[in-house]
Amino acid sequence: MRPDPATRRLDWPGCRNARDLGGLPTADGGAIRTGALIRADSLQHLTPDATETVRQSGVSRILDLRSHGEVTGFPTPFTGDSLGLHLSLQDPADPPSTATTIVESCTEMLDRHPELVAAALLAIVEAPPGAVVVHCVGGKDRTGVIVALALAVAGVPEDEIVADYFLTQENLAPLLAEQLAAEPDTSQHAWLVEFRDTRAESMTAILRHLDTTYGGPVAYLRHAGLTEEQLAALRARLTA
Repeated sequence: MRPDPATRRLDWPGCRNARDLGGLPTADGGAIRTGALIRADSLQHLTPDATETVRQSGVSRILDLRSHGEVTGFPTPFTGDSLGLHLSLQDPADPPSTATTIVESCTEMLDRHPELVAAALLAIVEAPPGAVVVHCVGGKDRTGVIVALALAVAGVPEDEIVADYFLTQENLAPLLAEQLAAEPDTSQHAWLVEFRDTRAESMTAILRHLDTTYGGPVAYLRHAGLTEEQLAALRARLTA
């Protein structure tokens, strides 16, 4: 039975999209452990009380996937902190992206820098005991890809991975509405919807790309350099 999303959502004032992945079922009848993996949007707007809540909640690592420019321009309370670890999925030397859809953007990221993707998964494996928080800006695409890969390694079925990704649409719908209302040039609205919305079919398409190009998410991570021992350690860390 799929866990109630309301019970997984975390009350971190300043965050719109923070939730614990605990309770998601695995194909072998197990489940993701509560307090093992948390996904979130950027923590830059956390209130002081919420920041303290995070510090006292058993979090052992906060993995920030944002670009170097995003981190410099919008530091979080954990930027430079012992809990924080910045691992961008982009290289500053990369040429500008030519992606015209969010699926193209995510698959370009996966194809261009598998070693950076592997480093992000390894950062979860090697974190001290406790919950690992993974976040980017909206907590949807970069975070969504890393979380999807971690859940796939743990044995969570694809429909559960896609359903969790889709929860972000509801969480960020008010923000998208604000962005659309603030953009008077209606010719930009289609672009905003494409890159700000979180459609279930987007994650499905990303997973199909991993299937057809690499043989699946786990095979992709082997291609990216993760060993069988590291994959097993990730699975053990996340599952009950």
